[in-house]
Formats: sequence, structure tokens, C-alpha cells
Amino acid sequence: MSDQVKIDVKRGRIAEASAEVVVVNLYSGVKTPDGPTAALDAATGGAITRALATGDFKGGAGEMLTLYPETGPQRVLVAGLGAADGFDLATARKVGGGLARRLRALKVKSAASILHGGDAGLDTAELTRALTEGLVLGLYHYDNWFRDGRAKPLQLATFTWVEAKAPRVKAMTRGAELGRHLAEGMNLTRDLVNGPPNDVTPTHLANTAKALGRKHGFKVKIMDRAQCEKMGMGAFMAVARAAVEPPKFIVMEHRPEKAKGTVCLVGKGLTFDTGGISLKPAAEMDLMKYDMGGSGAVLGAMDFVGSRNIPLIFIAIIGSTENMPGGAAYKPGDILTSMAGVTIEVKNTDAEGRLVLADCLTYAERFEPDAVIDLATLTGACVIALGTATAAMGNDEWLLEQVKGAADTSGERLWPLPLWPEYREQVKSSVADLKNSAGREAGSITAGAFLGAFTNNYRWVHLDVAGAAWNTKPTGHMEAGAAAGGVRTLAQFLMDWKRPRGKGPQPGPSTTLRSLPEDAPAGGSKSGK
Repeated sequence: MSDQVKIDVKRGRIAEASAEVVVVNLYSGVKTPDGPTAALDAATGGAITRALATGDFKGGAGEMLTLYPETGPQRVLVAGLGAADGFDLATARKVGGGLARRLRALKVKSAASILHGGDAGLDTAELTRALTEGLVLGLYHYDNWFRDGRAKPLQLATFTWVEAKAPRVKAMTRGAELGRHLAEGMNLTRDLVNGPPNDVTPTHLANTAKALGRKHGFKVKIMDRAQCEKMGMGAFMAVARAAVEPPKFIVMEHRPEKAKGTVCLVGKGLTFDTGGISLKPAAEMDLMKYDMGGSGAVLGAMDFVGSRNIPLIFIAIIGSTENMPGGAAYKPGDILTSMAGVTIEVKNTDAEGRLVLADCLTYAERFEPDAVIDLATLTGACVIALGTATAAMGNDEWLLEQVKGAADTSGERLWPLPLWPEYREQVKSSVADLKNSAGREAGSITAGAFLGAFTNNYRWVHLDVAGAAWNTKPTGHMEAGAAAGGVRTLAQFLMDWKRPRGKGPQPGPSTTLRSLPEDAPAGGSKSGK
């Protein structure tokens, strides 16, 4: 469950902090504490020095030593930072996560700490941000459905960063606030993705969007099946045809004064994917509840946008449904007509996400965006190719570079894949304009090439987060389960936004997409407006 913790920064000395737990730190290999850690060691009668002398504490990144000194604070935690020459922002998140797990286990209500790794030469605000991110992400625990006493609600109510130097307090305050906002947006995503599909339905996603609208002042529009059919969303509606749960087309708008540009975030919202008529194997089908990871990331990013009031126009577009078998289900061999007027031969009903996104990407054009980024748990091929990293494709070199740079800065792993004309040839159909599956070869890329047919009139990047949206095992700062892949990249991209010059996509050698077959409507046509 995503619990709220008050994060504060105060000027003072850690040895004088009154919290239930006081936290200091040491690099690996250090035998004699110095700085604030030495001051707390003195206040506790040398408790830290004695513990180090035993050799039980090595100072590894994320390692925690709990002490109960006879004098001073009730409890002292010593956080290991790892090697001094290897300490970076990724390590800081790991340390924050380790601290969070220990504080949760101790069931304390208040804790205070110094800035871990504050002497590592890193920017003070960025370091505080990373540590706070790790802390808030590490405190998260999904136990919403236990009724047998196993649920462990968070006791920690306040966490205070203590800093003796006045000039750094302001930077730390800025970093802590940013880290908290980002982690809370990610935890919203994790709640949605972790949730069971009988609860997290398209209606649930729509209600979450409405709640964010009330919280941040967004304009929210929810379209139902009849409205989507009237708009001509033949691709999206085909996927939704057999679903008993009502599909929802969700549009959120953040329109601040003096906006510096318009960005559309598009999310695939398949709240459960059976594969439809092309039924998936039963093994691990339960994990297909996370097939709405792209839409979950968009909602988490919009929560961050609202909290930070970023001066951009943001449009979030989510197509949400279940993909179910049944007598009404769409079938292999069907030919669909998308909102753009593009006809699509259905080769595999388990390649449904790109059909949903096709109509979402067409709808995005009406906002005349400077950039469009879609996020989707689109292909298993992406997991085979990159594991837990995100694949990126697009039609504009400048935008790809900006997104890649944001991922690098935020600490998420992202790798660009090419969209050469040959891949576009693979998604052409012999009986329609396109086909929704081109087989196993270059599966992630051909899915991107299919989407590219609907993005000819704006700059666009596609992020396949199939591997990044879910952790099969715990990481340094997150438990197994939903990982909120893409949220940090989006947040960094939006904070670093620079409006591009000119209009329309500017393809480079790795992003060129050949046009649709002659006389076929271009993606993003005026149809349905």
C-alpha cells in the first residue's frame, strides 16, 4: 500500500535529534567515524566505534546496523554506503530503500538522518532527491488484500533530514520535495499495476483519473463504448468487443497559464489480457494484470505533473479495456478500420495493444502536440531482447535523444531500437493497409513500425516497458511486483523540456518510416474529429 510519510528538512545537529531512530552513515572499510557520525558516536559513548571493532558491519551499500546505546538516542542506525569512489545516485536510491525496510521493521513513528554521501561530490539537491526517492519507494508494501493479520501498516509518520550548514538546507528541501513527489507518483502506479484485475478495471482507471483531476485541477473526459464507436475507433473497439467490463477512453488535460509547449502522454490500458481468441498459455497468465503498466505509468506521471505544476500543457490519453475470448470477440482474419481510416488485417488477437494505441495516437493529433510519448507493455520480444530495460523507438531523432537523456539522468535503463523502412514493409498486409502482427522476427520493432503508421504528423517516441513495468524479484529499493517503469524517465523529460524548433517529425537514418501504401489515409487524419 502506498503510505504517506511527511518528509522534512531541518537545520540542526544529528547528535541532538529527538526522533525515535537516528541514522548516520559510513563508507565500506571505514574503521573510525568522522563528521556527524563521529559526533553521534561521541554522544552514545562510542557505540559505533565498538560495533565497527567487532567486524560485523562492513558498510556495504544498503547494509544497516542497529544499535541500542546506553546514552543518547533510543536507537541508532548506521547505513552502509559502499565504496566511497563508487557512491552515486543509483547507490543513494539503494541506500534509501535499505533504510526504509529497516525503519518499517522497527515500527517507529519518527526518524532523523544526515545526508548520506554528502561528501561524494554530488549535487546536494539531486542527492537528497535520490535518497528520498529510495526511502519512499522502499517504504511501499502492497498488502491491500490480506484479511488474516499479515498486513503490516506503516508506522513511520515523519522522516527528517538534519543539516548543520544553512546554505545546504534550501537545496536539500528542494531535493526532498522533488523526490517525494516522484516516488508518490510511482507508488500510485505500483498500486494500480499490483492490483487484481477484478478490481483494477477500466472503470477503476477512469475513476483514478477523475480523482487526480479533483486533486490537481485537471480536466478529465471519459468516453464509453458508444462514444468511441461514434468516433470511429474501430481498432480499439474491436479489442473491447468481447469484454463484459465496459471499456473506457480516458483523456486528461493539464493547461497551466504561460505554457511552454504541449506534450501528449499515451498509455496502453489493458487491465487484463487473455490473448483473446489467440489464447495465451495458462502458465503465468495471472501476470497479465500488469498489461496496463503503460497507462499506470501515465497516471503516475500525471500525479507528478500536478504536484509540481510543470508549465506545460499535458494531455494524457488512455485506451482501457480487457482482451477476452468469446462469441463476440474479434478474430484472426478480421479486417478493421481504425479511427485514421487505415485498414488493419488481424493476424493475431494477442497483438491487441498496438490496435488500442493506434486509435489513441490518432486522437492525439487534435491537440497539435509538440511531442507524443506512448508507453506500453507491448511485446514479450522486448523482454527477451532487453530484459528489464525499456526499448525506445520513434520518428524524430531530437525527441529520441531527449528521452534517452532523461532516462540516463533519472537512472532508468533505456535503449533505442531502429525503425528502418524494412520493418515497415513487414507490417504491410496483402489484403489491407497493415497487419497487426509480422511474426517473431524483430517483434518489438515491427510493433513500433505499426504504431509509426499513425504518427506521421507529429514528433513521437514509443516506449516498450514490458520488462521495466514488473520486477520478478526485489531490487535495491523496491519489492517484487510493479516497478513503475517509465515514470522517472517521463518526469525527468518533462522537467528538462525544451521546445523543439520547427514542426513535424525530423527523421534520422535510424528512425525513417516509409509512408503507407499509395492512396491510403495517413495516420492522424481528420476523420472522427
